[in-house]
Amino acid sequence: MDGNGRWAQRRSLPRTAGHQAAETAVIDIIEAARAAGVEWLSLYAFSTENWNRPGPEVEFLMRLVRRVVRKHAPLLLARGIRCRFLGVTDPRVPHALARDFDDLTTLTADNRGMTLTVAFDHGGRRDIVEAARSLILSGTPADEVTERLFADHLPYPDTPDVDLVIRTSGEQRISNFMLWQVAYAEWVFPEALWPDFRASDFLACLHTYRCRDRRFGGVSPRTNGDRS
Repeated sequence: MDGNGRWAQRRSLPRTAGHQAAETAVIDIIEAARAAGVEWLSLYAFSTENWNRPGPEVEFLMRLVRRVVRKHAPLLLARGIRCRFLGVTDPRVPHALARDFDDLTTLTADNRGMTLTVAFDHGGRRDIVEAARSLILSGTPADEVTERLFADHLPYPDTPDVDLVIRTSGEQRISNFMLWQVAYAEWVFPEALWPDFRASDFLACLHTYRCRDRRFGGVSPRTNGDRS
C-alpha cells in the first residue's frame, strides 16, 4: 500500500495526513476483495525497514493502526473475515497494539469468509531466516529438507502462494514482501497512490491478472503451431 507520503506532499500536507487518508482505501479494498470472492488477501502495512523512518512518524503510525483495528473489528467480524498479523516480533511494537492484534485474531478465528493477513513489522528475509533456524533446531537432516518442508516452517504455513501482487503508486520493487510466497506471483503496478486506490482500481487489477498467461516455467499449448 504505497504512496501515502506523496499523496500528502502533493497537497502540501504532512505525511501523517496521507496515512490517515489511507484508512478509507483499506476498508474499500477489503470489501471489494470479499465481494469479488477473493479468499486470501494480504495487506503490507509496515515493514521491518519502516523502523528507519522518523520517530514521530512511526509513533503516529502505531497509534493510527491501533485506532483503525479497534474501530473496524466489529465490521470484520460481521463480514466473516478471519484476521491474522504477519510479523509483530520487534519489541518496539507497543504492547497495547500487539494485544489488539491478538484480540482481533482471537475474535475472528472462526470466520471463514476470507482470510485477511496484515503484514506488520514484516520482512520476507527475516521469515526465511527464521524458517531455516526452525529447521536446524528441529534436527532435520540436510538431505531431508525440501521446499515443502521449508515452507512448513514459515509463519502461517497454511497460507497459499501469492497469485497476484498489487503495488500502488507506480513503484516497481518487491520491498522484502513475502519473498518465498511471491516466487510465481503476477505483478501489477497501478499509478494511483494508495489513498486514491478504490474498488474499481482493484477490480481492474483482478481483470489484468485473469488475462495473464500463467505458465509457471512451462510453455503455452499453442507454442510451435500446436492449436489443440
